[in-house]
Amino acid sequence: MTVSSRFAVASHLLSLLSTHPGEVMSSEHLACSVGVNPVIVRGVSGMLRRAGLVCSRQGVAGLSLARSAETITLLDVYRAVQPPERLIALHEHPSQSCSVGRHIQSALGEVCNEAQAALEARLARSSLADLADDLRRRAGEPERAAPTRLQPV
Repeated sequence: MTVSSRFAVASHLLSLLSTHPGEVMSSEHLACSVGVNPVIVRGVSGMLRRAGLVCSRQGVAGLSLARSAETITLLDVYRAVQPPERLIALHEHPSQSCSVGRHIQSALGEVCNEAQAALEARLARSSLADLADDLRRRAGEPERAAPTRLQPV
């Protein structure tokens, strides 16, 4: 029972695309940076494409942002790749003959709903452009400079 890393992978992919505006990147190139198999990149990319966050052109291998990084929130990314269930799922069949089992879902459900709302509110306050600026700052790069081009391993 682990939380999916799709959100982190999707954020990584979109950050690469946003720091290389106008450049179309192949799944192999993206996978090199993320450190995963290109098949995983293609799967996550499909989710991002269906959500309208990335696009590809017929006859050209690779992806580009479908909208400006300023208009894509991290909540958009989260919702594109996270299944509609809550991040913290409750077990389905607690014993109704137990006083804890009878009430655990409603009691814990309130806490989990508040946590989910806080997560989503925080993600909604951050854009992909904010994330890209933070990454540039951490890398010691000028705000609009493109990072060093990655070479496949």
